[in-house]
Amino acid sequence: MIIRSKAPLRLGLAGGGTDVSPYSDIYGGAILNATISLYANASLEPLDNGKIEFVALDRDEKISFNSADFLEVGKMLPLHIGVYNRIVKEFSKKPLSFRLSTFVDAPAGSGLGTSSTLMVAILGAFVEWLNLPLGEYDIAHLAYDIERVDLAMSGGKQDQYAATFGGVNFMEFLKDDQVIVNPLRIKQDYLNELSNNLVLYYTKTSRFSSDIINSQSKSVKDKNQTAIEAMHKLKEQAVMMKRTLAVGDINKIGEILDFGWQHKKQMAKGITSPEIDNIYSSAINAGATGGKISGAGGGGFMIFYCPRNTKYQVIEALSKFGGSIHPYIFINEGLSTWTSK
Repeated sequence: MIIRSKAPLRLGLAGGGTDVSPYSDIYGGAILNATISLYANASLEPLDNGKIEFVALDRDEKISFNSADFLEVGKMLPLHIGVYNRIVKEFSKKPLSFRLSTFVDAPAGSGLGTSSTLMVAILGAFVEWLNLPLGEYDIAHLAYDIERVDLAMSGGKQDQYAATFGGVNFMEFLKDDQVIVNPLRIKQDYLNELSNNLVLYYTKTSRFSSDIINSQSKSVKDKNQTAIEAMHKLKEQAVMMKRTLAVGDINKIGEILDFGWQHKKQMAKGITSPEIDNIYSSAINAGATGGKISGAGGGGFMIFYCPRNTKYQVIEALSKFGGSIHPYIFINEGLSTWTSK
């Protein structure tokens, strides 16, 4: 028997960073994101030999333990271990024996929410195996709690909810870790046009998002008004994006993305770099009307809105930087789990 799960990665279209504490606790955050056809995958095989094996196929990493109530978290595969420890503590109440294999369709540090999405996929495999009575909000919050509290990894809240719910969502982030997910009913024609015109470009660089996020959080704690005002503007951007998608005025999206990008750069150091600025300006000069870096910033994926047929000129202009274009489609389904016998 093999228990499988998959959870989709996401594109953050507007409001990125306003889901990070303490900003979301003090002012409330808002984000609009959409899940795409790139996934974090997990396969769990029960064993009867008293062993636990964790395998990250995309990273060529493997670690094994004797089955126990608690596993020490080290540098290798902390997400896998963190989920196991919480599952035993709260649900199984006894050691388990299994092999857990994972694979993510995008590299770590890419800005598509890979770590949090993998956390959701791993958690989903245990939910399916043990038949745990957890709904979508339960799974997303538990994934957030394990990653941010148990493992003390810096980051926001949007990724766990996007991966669990799927689709296009307008999310609100309030104090005490309250999250409200508002699914948006966007006409398929609008989504088709958006995916046709929105180019996903991988810079082939990764970054430690925690450094940028910690800097952003510090700016709020220190009452840095420039950074806080930038976050306010990004929250406004999320509302602008929601309205624009709802009415299908798709060609305004480039302007809204550029509005957000100009303000996002003021949130913290390290969000952009001379290379990223060069890539951005080259895309604009080739016909894109706006874009942004995906995730916290510093590297990873970028997106550019290219109206009419300008995406071909934009792709040509980006080719000189040595990155790659990634095809994708928007998908509505979130976390999926099933058992193969």
